[in-house]
Amino acid sequence: MPTKQRKRTGLHREGRRMLFVVTLIVFILNLSAYIYWPHWIFATTLALSATALVFVVYFFRDPVRIFAIDDPNYLVAPADGKVVVIEPVMENEYFHEERLQVSIFMSPFNVHANWYPCEGTILVSEHQAGNHRAAWLPKSSTENERSLVVIETQNKSVIAVRQIAGAMARRIVTYARPGKECHRNSHLGFIKLGSRVDLYLPLDTEMFVEMGDNVRGNQTIIAKL
Repeated sequence: MPTKQRKRTGLHREGRRMLFVVTLIVFILNLSAYIYWPHWIFATTLALSATALVFVVYFFRDPVRIFAIDDPNYLVAPADGKVVVIEPVMENEYFHEERLQVSIFMSPFNVHANWYPCEGTILVSEHQAGNHRAAWLPKSSTENERSLVVIETQNKSVIAVRQIAGAMARRIVTYARPGKECHRNSHLGFIKLGSRVDLYLPLDTEMFVEMGDNVRGNQTIIAKL
């Protein structure tokens, strides 16, 4: 059940430095190729450079999406990707009780910005070092590098969002800070390259998605508390 999306896309702030560095490198490389190397090498480096720049801009794209439903009980997808887990699990890092885990796997071709799934107050925001195994593996939730954000919603439910690094993802960015208010339509953070986002919800949460569904961050309603 997607909400209406405004058709505008920019470059995410996490990609500005990367774009500057890649642009500088390809400029120096192509200038050297033009001056010192045969024309066919220059043409090759020019084509590869253009591909690299297009990929950086594409990967760090930042679509403007507005979630327009006011009901605080609805949870919107925090990330683009495919639903790979919906099951009750024992969550031992914060809740120490059974929770409904919903996991969204992001491929390198998905938008990698992460949104807050609800309105509320941030109780916990912490980063934990770990491995960089494939993000779709079950153990990635507890063994990979990750960030945990715990939110008290407006209706006083408590949920958790976990950003998980994958085999290629080497940096997790989290904007959440304890004690701050969080709002839909705002970014929770960003994960670079393939990765995963887990939600830990009350067991009686009503699900609106199924295993294998593709969802869009800040657009697809995934559950109701």
